[in-house]
Amino acid sequence: MANSVNISLEFSGGAELLFDMVKKHDVSLPEISQPWTIKSLLVWIKDHLLKERPELFVQGDTVRPGILVLINDVDWELMGELGYQLEENDRIVFISTLHGG
Repeated sequence: MANSVNISLEFSGGAELLFDMVKKHDVSLPEISQPWTIKSLLVWIKDHLLKERPELFVQGDTVRPGILVLINDVDWELMGELGYQLEENDRIVFISTLHGG
């Protein structure tokens, strides 16, 4: 069993609109059989935090194009994207770069 993990989630650039305008969430992820990854975190976010219009945040098993993901202030593409294994006190930031016009 993977231990529970305490992390900080932040949503900005309009992404916070999907989360009742709450920009920062300090969460304790429960114990699961596999290590927590960004992929499993996205499922958890969709099931527990996302309040409306999931199609604006997730697409399939990843984030929708146009959402920048930072792991401890580093672009997730450099950290292994969906496969990155979460560590205690990680800070995951989701920034929407999509804007209506």
